[in-house]
Amino acid sequence: MDPVRLEVYSDYLCPWCYVAAHRLRLLEAELGGALALEWRSFLLRPRPARRTQEEFVRYTQSWLRPAAEPDAPPLRPWQGGAGPPSHSLPPHAVAKAAARQGRAAFDAVHGRLLAAYFGESRDITDAATLRAIWQEAGLAPAAFEASAEAALADEVRGEHRAALEQGISGVPALAVAGREGWVLGAQPLVVLRRWIGRLRAGELD
Repeated sequence: MDPVRLEVYSDYLCPWCYVAAHRLRLLEAELGGALALEWRSFLLRPRPARRTQEEFVRYTQSWLRPAAEPDAPPLRPWQGGAGPPSHSLPPHAVAKAAARQGRAAFDAVHGRLLAAYFGESRDITDAATLRAIWQEAGLAPAAFEASAEAALADEVRGEHRAALEQGISGVPALAVAGREGWVLGAQPLVVLRRWIGRLRAGELD
């Protein structure tokens, strides 16, 4: 049986996307090869924006809500003086560069980006931080330079435009590859499990 292929639009600065990513990873481990995730870029902050450190730290108190969700990964309000992050594009470009190295490389960088930002209070729009995360994921340091290529930024922006053209205005957003219609928000693990189970059984054809 072919795997259920889900397209997932997500942003690295979105706490609910972190929750959704964690739940989908749990399902991937649970279902083995029966579930395949195809990650797409969405830019909640498409351009650099200025915020004071005080404004940003106050905003991160809102992360306590997704942190309290069942099956949520560790999220904590911002600690220390790093940041605030500038805009969404830099971590997406790094993730795309990792994807060129293979799926395992992408998965490693993808997970490290989210954990570093939401769990470790690290500014994942800072070039030095991104380079460190790349190396923590076990990737060759020289390959990091690809993340600065204009083609990768264009790819990220292209996926964002495609999302907007499909009517997506917020993330996370999930769809079965090749089908119309999107499931929005960080759905509970039990709901995702039931949905994918019905897809595998052919009940939603």
